Amino acid sequence: MSRAPKVNMMQQVEMLLKESNCSEIPKLLLRYYVSPMYALEFAAGFLGNIFVILGYVFCLPSWKSTNVYMFNLAISDFICLGTLPLLSYNYSNDQQLRPVGCVVVRYILHVNLYTSIVFMAWVGVDRSLLVWYPQRNHFLLTWKASLFISFLNWIWVTLELTPFFVFIINDLKESNWSKCKDFASMSHPTQVLTYNLLLTTVAYVLPLLTLHLFSSRMVSLLKKREEVLGTSFRKPMSIVKAATVMLLVLYMPFHLMRIVRLASRLPGLGLLQCTQDYIEAAYIITRPIAFAHSVINPVFYVLMTDGFRELLQEKWQQFVRTAKLRRLS
Repeated sequence: MSRAPKVNMMQQVEMLLKESNCSEIPKLLLRYYVSPMYALEFAAGFLGNIFVILGYVFCLPSWKSTNVYMFNLAISDFICLGTLPLLSYNYSNDQQLRPVGCVVVRYILHVNLYTSIVFMAWVGVDRSLLVWYPQRNHFLLTWKASLFISFLNWIWVTLELTPFFVFIINDLKESNWSKCKDFASMSHPTQVLTYNLLLTTVAYVLPLLTLHLFSSRMVSLLKKREEVLGTSFRKPMSIVKAATVMLLVLYMPFHLMRIVRLASRLPGLGLLQCTQDYIEAAYIITRPIAFAHSVINPVFYVLMTDGFRELLQEKWQQFVRTAKLRRLS
């Protein structure tokens, strides 16, 4: 009587996981989680950013260095949010972006991701310099210097992402221009992972450390002034702390899971396909969380810009008074 060939434990686990059809989990998350989240973020953030941009253009009598950084940040968020309805529609209908749209949308999303933290870091530098030089006698506190720095920031982030465009185009060619994959799902995971580690370090970790360093120095100096002058500086200290925490909480899970997702696809690890699917699902969950900064940023535009909130309140009161006078007449 012949015996059936033995099946080792790893093969049994793989067979059970295949039966559970875990490959459908990423697809379900894209359709029923990412798609509605992107639609919600667009609805919540688009009007807020338009309001801020119009406020800067029509309400500010004079621009300072912080205004320039915040305005660039608002423009970046505004353009990024404009791509979310397209992504939401494609994910909900299981459709692929066309090649040109794939490159453009991926460029906008990642440029926004990294210009946001760079401009926020420069806001931290600007706030710290303002504490050290209250009379704005430092050349970096002039609006001309901030305009030049902003221009360099856009170029710098674009140069950082140049290899990313090469990976996208090569990946599109390999799929006969039919599949638009996200960063962590592209072919040649070893090369993409190496580039991703470098990009994460230069474009995320270093700006975050810069923001934390200058924010900590500013908080320390404000505390000393608070002790000497008896004046409360809790509000500006809370704002800079909140900005650092926001970039840490929203961005860190996304970057960590992107690294884990790419590492899980390395041929040498030999992970089960279902394990890779679960890791991909966890990575997908972090994606809308990362881009939620475009919804939250308008709050910082109002709080961190010199007199912007007070100026908006004054303009609103003038509008209300004018409307009442028109009704009476």
